[in-house]
Amino acid sequence: MSIFNKILKGKKNDKRVSKEVPLDTLKKLIPIRNLSEEKLLAFDLTKQAEFLPKNVTIFELGQAASTVYYLLEGTVELADANGKSYEISAGTGMANFPLSGGTKPATTATTKTNCYLLAVSQKIMASGQVDLQKKQHLDFPPKLAESELIQAFSQHYSDDELEIPSLPKVAMRLRKAMAKDIGIAEAVEIIQLDPVISAKLIEVANCPLFITKYPAKTCFEAVNRIGLNATKNLVTTLCVKQIFQSKNPFIKKLMEKIWKQSIFVSSICFVLATEAKHLNADEALLAGLVCDIGLIPFLDFAANLPDDYYTEQELKQALPYVRGPVGSTILQKWDFPEELINIPSYADDWYHNKSKKLDLTDIVILARLHSKIGRRDMTGLPPITSIPAASKLTNVTLSPENSLQIIHEAKHKINEALKVF
Repeated sequence: MSIFNKILKGKKNDKRVSKEVPLDTLKKLIPIRNLSEEKLLAFDLTKQAEFLPKNVTIFELGQAASTVYYLLEGTVELADANGKSYEISAGTGMANFPLSGGTKPATTATTKTNCYLLAVSQKIMASGQVDLQKKQHLDFPPKLAESELIQAFSQHYSDDELEIPSLPKVAMRLRKAMAKDIGIAEAVEIIQLDPVISAKLIEVANCPLFITKYPAKTCFEAVNRIGLNATKNLVTTLCVKQIFQSKNPFIKKLMEKIWKQSIFVSSICFVLATEAKHLNADEALLAGLVCDIGLIPFLDFAANLPDDYYTEQELKQALPYVRGPVGSTILQKWDFPEELINIPSYADDWYHNKSKKLDLTDIVILARLHSKIGRRDMTGLPPITSIPAASKLTNVTLSPENSLQIIHEAKHKINEALKVF
């Protein structure tokens, strides 16, 4: 019996039991708004908001849930495992998101006032999912699609003429060699072909991202301490920095900003993966770093056009639509594993939920959302506890307050990482 049936049993004649949900309201709810116009109209005819009185528990932390709830009227309190709570009121941006998006809620939700809630199947969370093949097609909104820059780049991309940045030779050689099961000595020989990367690897091995008692003084010591698999990912990470380069002053400045943001996100990935204890932290570090790799060919393409060909605003507005398709294309060309290839396309898909267990994409989604917490304008961002990735964490409790604490505790590690990279 659903929560509504239990509460409303015996109240069939109460006019407040349910009410129709306007179509305009459905078009605001995420990800319901991703449904086609026809499905939204059908949805509007069959779904009604149900009334719940004050002080009723809607769902409990950790209990399996097959239903998703949207708050349409009133105020709801959500409390995490540590007893910390926050409120969501109808009409706010946060109310456009479900109170919990995971199959096991990360909070307990209780009505603080009389409320109307819309209950829908958990399956709705997959309504916005698009397979990777479709996500690799460029899809710009009509206003941007008319831009000369976008039209030129789209044609370049569809003709497969995009200039894919090359992963530096040391990273490529090391990844290929490790596929043949080499030892530390052989790996060090390859790494030392690039003295800059070798020195940086030692620096990384001694930074706060890795807890060490004695500093590594040689490349061999660094690799021995970090481990071969971690070294492979870290060398790739260090090499990626070389790609974020441009001679165009504006593009260069923009690339530097994107690079710093990538390091910030990847550092949070590292911290979250370490806390979660389910994933390799070095893989999470690399996963966070490749999110924005798809912006490089687009920015390089723009840098080679005349200055009056586009506006700075036009360029920045296009970035979110380029990141996923081009990023996944690059990682495919670099022969990266499928889990990493998917990440640029799904990194900002808050309700992505392809696996039952926490995976790298979940960590990156959490890290990207964490990186935006605390900003002045958080319009359009879901509560951290409402996304499916949050419900998969077993060793970390997330809430708005705790998420800020995680970032605060990681600040030293993040600052050190920014210096190293």
